[in-house]
Amino acid sequence: MGVLGELLITAGVIVLLYVIWQLWVGDLIYGAERNATGHELSQEWAEAYPGTNEPDAAAPDEPVTAEPIILDEPGDGERFGVMHIPRFGDDYAVPMAGGVTRPITLDPIGIGHYPGTSMPGEAGNFAVAAHRTTWGKPFNRIADLRVGDAIVIETEDGWYTYRFRTLEYVTPNEVEVLLPVPQKLDVPAGTSYITMTSCSPMYSLAERIVAYGVFESFTPRSAGEPASLAVIA
Repeated sequence: MGVLGELLITAGVIVLLYVIWQLWVGDLIYGAERNATGHELSQEWAEAYPGTNEPDAAAPDEPVTAEPIILDEPGDGERFGVMHIPRFGDDYAVPMAGGVTRPITLDPIGIGHYPGTSMPGEAGNFAVAAHRTTWGKPFNRIADLRVGDAIVIETEDGWYTYRFRTLEYVTPNEVEVLLPVPQKLDVPAGTSYITMTSCSPMYSLAERIVAYGVFESFTPRSAGEPASLAVIA
């Protein structure tokens, strides 16, 4: 009985250490890795356009925007962008890839694009998903977003700025949030939306928290970084 008790205590300690790693220590490491990878991608794209990260000399005080370049839909695990949310700090730069499966996209990369939904800047619903806890928890602070906050998608071509509008809580089977016009059946899309989904409440799969935003502008890389990337004080 004494040996059995010691084995059970040891097993309990191992499980506790695993939980601590998965929910706290591992999250810090994974989160830092995700952001580092995102910044590396940004740097690679910037270096591919030397000298173009300066404001337009002809109109330095005017934002430079253009018609959005619509990307092809990525394959599972194919990286195509980096998400920046100034509300979350200037170190927030999470890679984005095609698909929303855990082993291919959400766990190893960060933010996944729902197949069949629109791409950044395209009319319709650009829908993405990410963890709210564990694996770097990219959407951990999704509930902290405020109306008007910038959600910026950076790609090799430039920056797509969306503005946050509202939060909603739904059950996991309410897939209407992924419609071209979220929650509107048989309504054609004339606007570009972004829909960000994650689990709710924390450490539970009972519901989904959904953040909606509306497309504002596309800034080509040749024009330099948009003002929407400015970190909120």
